[in-house]
Amino acid sequence: MTTLGAIFRPDLPPERLHAVARAADEAGLDELWLWEDCFKEGGVAAAAAALAWTDRVRIGIGVFPVPLRNVALAAMEIASLDRLFPGRFIVGVGHGVQEWMAQVGMGVDSPLTLLREYLTALRALLRGEQVSTDGRYVRLDAVALDWPPETAPAILAGAVGPRTLQLSGQHADGTILTAATSPDRLRLARIHIDEGRAAAARTDPHPVVVYLQVATGPNAAQRLAAEQRRSGSDPSEEVGVAGDAGAVVDAARRLETAGADSVVLQPTADEPDPVGFVRFVGSEIRPLLH
Repeated sequence: MTTLGAIFRPDLPPERLHAVARAADEAGLDELWLWEDCFKEGGVAAAAAALAWTDRVRIGIGVFPVPLRNVALAAMEIASLDRLFPGRFIVGVGHGVQEWMAQVGMGVDSPLTLLREYLTALRALLRGEQVSTDGRYVRLDAVALDWPPETAPAILAGAVGPRTLQLSGQHADGTILTAATSPDRLRLARIHIDEGRAAAARTDPHPVVVYLQVATGPNAAQRLAAEQRRSGSDPSEEVGVAGDAGAVVDAARRLETAGADSVVLQPTADEPDPVGFVRFVGSEIRPLLH
């Protein structure tokens, strides 16, 4: 059974999160995902608030840009939220948008090297290990968390290109794919992920989360087309859906068949009713998909 979620986009001001999070919880969504996009809303603050306002829905960050956060600080934040809200916080990390990283003086010459070093150190810290490493970017000297999680949470990696997908399979516990992912691209991504897993001899579960661009209600097709133009998506590929619940479920099932473990519905930036969107996902999409 595919896990179903929705996204609260940081195009909305932070004060809109409360109503959306409560609606997601009440509507029976499995997951509500947040973005830490520069220079909009901090992921930790938003996730902590959403977790405190809700009772059951899992809250995901997709993703923390690793150049912005020292790995020890990230481990402290993740461990704290995991202990406060056991099993309800989903963590994704990624390269970050390189233009944004350069804007804040945190650009690196090798994002792949940074992500590999970061994932290795972060997962070890969250397992409660003492970590010493002198990498190209990640340097720790006998660092250990005083309050590690009771059980180390899965750390997912946002990935697009083949080398990052392979790295995710090798060093992460799951992968997050953007809304530019068609079913065919998802199948190819799974191949690259599995190549990384084979190289590391990993046999543990590796869930794949896929965002699906969705527009529903009045002018849905026009809003989706405008969103795809803004994001540079190829309209000839199956990378979004406009229409009613049946159309959305069909698109989600195509991703499920292609290898998605979790489908997270992404509203357009100009979605006129964010609360209504998550209620639509919970009340109309979820019963049909499940």
